[in-house]
Amino acid sequence: MTAPVLKRRCAVYTRKSTDEGLDMAFNSLDAQREACEAYVASQRGEGWILVDDQYDDGGYSGGSLERPALKRLLDDILAGKVDCVVVYKIDRLTRSLMDFSRLVDLFDKRSVTFVSVTQSFNTTTSMGRLTLNILLSFAQFERELGSERVRDKIAASKRRGLWTGGVVPLGYRTENRKLIVRPDEARIVRIIFERFVILRSITKVLRELDAAGIRQRSGRPFDKVVLHKILRNRTYRGLTVHKTEAYPGQHDAIIDERLWNDAQSINKEPAKKRARETAATDVALLRGLIFGPDGLAMTPHHARRNGRLYRYYVSMAAIKRADNEGLRRVPAGPVDQAVVEQMRRLVRAPEIVARTIRAAGESANKVREALSDFDRIWNELFPMEQARLVRLLVERVDVQDDGVRVRLRTDGLRNVIHELQGPSPLKEAA
Repeated sequence: MTAPVLKRRCAVYTRKSTDEGLDMAFNSLDAQREACEAYVASQRGEGWILVDDQYDDGGYSGGSLERPALKRLLDDILAGKVDCVVVYKIDRLTRSLMDFSRLVDLFDKRSVTFVSVTQSFNTTTSMGRLTLNILLSFAQFERELGSERVRDKIAASKRRGLWTGGVVPLGYRTENRKLIVRPDEARIVRIIFERFVILRSITKVLRELDAAGIRQRSGRPFDKVVLHKILRNRTYRGLTVHKTEAYPGQHDAIIDERLWNDAQSINKEPAKKRARETAATDVALLRGLIFGPDGLAMTPHHARRNGRLYRYYVSMAAIKRADNEGLRRVPAGPVDQAVVEQMRRLVRAPEIVARTIRAAGESANKVREALSDFDRIWNELFPMEQARLVRLLVERVDVQDDGVRVRLRTDGLRNVIHELQGPSPLKEAA
């Protein structure tokens, strides 16, 4: 009696590294599948039949297993739906020895055989495995050789100053493998460099860009990472960079040599040093005058959220001790405004004005004239001069749980009158 022929369910897998030509009526994937299906048909007497599903990966490299059709095939093998995998050539399945070893282990565990219709072997024998490994070694060598050729071609193109692809820098567009300057974006790049050289702070440049409504090409606000990349991108000097080498590019520079060198000299300075210099130029109205409920000084601090700048006075205890339970920080705006209002009431109080007249020996008209001008002058002063004026009038500001207490200087008003009447930085700033 003849033994019954067992059915062997065969899955044809096809792959092409690029998507070139896949839109044709008969493409490379069709040719591979046709050859594989013909081979399965020739083995019909052995019980070979095709499964209904097709496993085609067009435009996927053989150097990785991250391919959608291959993942479906492996899932079907694990589900027990496939007994044999048929490919046109072994490198259509994979070009990596390590990946091939993993696949063969999976096939063995699930009793799945593997067939290449143009390379005769059987994975169940040691000789078949040796043949597969030899063929796969050459496939991996060919892939690595191709990668080296691509890298060499990119390096040669870079040496000629050509654009070889990637994210096009802000300020340029591409045309025939060349970078062409976009005037509108180039203006933004120049603004970034010029303001950075003047302000010496990326944070300050970000504030100005936000205030002016200047955005990235994507429409999103700039951030520190993006500005750092722009300020260090040698493409803006008309250079093409490959690894550590730079070559004259076939595109126009956006940033001239002087501006570039100035920006790079600032970039080379230690970040902490520049941060200290920036903090020194950021004027806080009550710096050195404000104290928390515990009697410790409070220091200016700021944070940026969702593109907005928030200024605070932070208790030194909150900085030194994380377990401080007292008042840790207060918003700077309301506190500053409360102190300014106290100053305004001071210069308008009749008893204070009369006392100042007696102490200073000045005529009432001159004193009243100087004090009546206070609001106008205050609004026209630069922040640094406003802070100086506060120090003339205010001795100490105490932040309590129930409000703000301002201690004024006894001779502060007389000093302010002298400042407002005579030639001084306050007068000149006004």
